[in-house]
Amino acid sequence: MNKGNNEKTIMIVEDDEEFQDLFAMMLEETGYKIIRAYDGTEALKKLEEEKEKPDLIILDILLEAMMGDAFFLHLKRSPEYEDIPIIITSSFSAKDYKDLHTLDPKLVFLEKPFSKETLLKEVKAKLG
Repeated sequence: MNKGNNEKTIMIVEDDEEFQDLFAMMLEETGYKIIRAYDGTEALKKLEEEKEKPDLIILDILLEAMMGDAFFLHLKRSPEYEDIPIIITSSFSAKDYKDLHTLDPKLVFLEKPFSKETLLKEVKAKLG
């Protein structure tokens, strides 16, 4: 059964509260349900608590407790979560994280800052 935007859930893993709020606002305006986490450890806990896994994860690389790349690797090595599409956000360039593309060639990398249009375009592309 296909979900409409109103039923699609996106987890935002971002430790910068301003970016967290901005991404959530952009996506909620478009009808997505948002789950927030501020680091990889909290995100893993929320994944385990949620009854349904998110349809997409927007993941910052530089986080406090568990770095985004460690969280990404955990997801890609877990049969339960390996199929969740991920959009990486970072102030650094995508070329700094080439090794992540070997685990997920479809990985989308957005370099901060980016526009609302760019974010929504990539989210829609990932969610089909």
